[in-house]
Amino acid sequence: MAQNTEKPKTYIDIAAIYEGDTIAVVQLNPVYIFAPIKFKNNKERQEYSKLIRDVKVAYPYARLISASIIETYENMQTLPDEKAKQRYLDDVQKYMMAEYKPKMKKMTKNQGKILVKLIDRECNTPSYNIVKALVGSFKAGVYNAFAGLFGNSLKTEYDPNGKDAAIEAIVIQIQQGTIDANYARNYHGFR
Repeated sequence: MAQNTEKPKTYIDIAAIYEGDTIAVVQLNPVYIFAPIKFKNNKERQEYSKLIRDVKVAYPYARLISASIIETYENMQTLPDEKAKQRYLDDVQKYMMAEYKPKMKKMTKNQGKILVKLIDRECNTPSYNIVKALVGSFKAGVYNAFAGLFGNSLKTEYDPNGKDAAIEAIVIQIQQGTIDANYARNYHGFR
């Protein structure tokens, strides 16, 4: 018989020893549990299903935009002078317009409104301030006025404990992986 020359697989983790027993110590993410929602009628149920759909469409873009903005600011800190920073910002603006503009055009009005709120959630600043930093205050004002034509505002702020509580609950469930696309449609009845 051939001898097994493989070394046994070992895992190194943090552990605590308590009264002779070794107990693994791991960092767990918090788990949020939400009460079942009672809908008054079928229309309310459908609106909630649409909200889930719209948040699921907008949230990944908000995360991507947030990561791009963080990366942009970190890279700008390494640039030597204002001319290099401005050149870099112009390149970032061209990239972001080329990358995200076609995708944003395919969004519904409601998805666009949710995206503006989720960008504020992810970046802790309204979308208007981000656009203003990238393209200047005049163009930011033009973009905000254009958004206003469609019933949106880049200055909209996210209120997770108030009017945007349902969006916050959906985002948390997306992060946990516990949201079901058919949640409102299939599992909850009327009062």
